[in-house]
Amino acid sequence: MSNSIRKIFLKLREDERGATLVEYGVALLVAIIAGGGFLITLADNTNSNFSEANSTIQTR
Repeated sequence: MSNSIRKIFLKLREDERGATLVEYGVALLVAIIAGGGFLITLADNTNSNFSEANSTIQTR
C-alpha cells in the first residue's frame, strides 16, 4: 500500500506541465479568505473610528 502511494506521489511530482484547475481553485480560495479577513479587519477599524468620532462630537 505504501509503495503504491509513493509511486503515485513520484509520478505527480514529475508531472509539471503547469497549474491545473484545482490549483487555480485553491489559489482563488486562499485569496478570497485573505481578502475577507482584510475586509473584516478594515470594517472593524472603520467602525471603531466612526464610533470614537461620534462620541467626541456629542461631548462637545
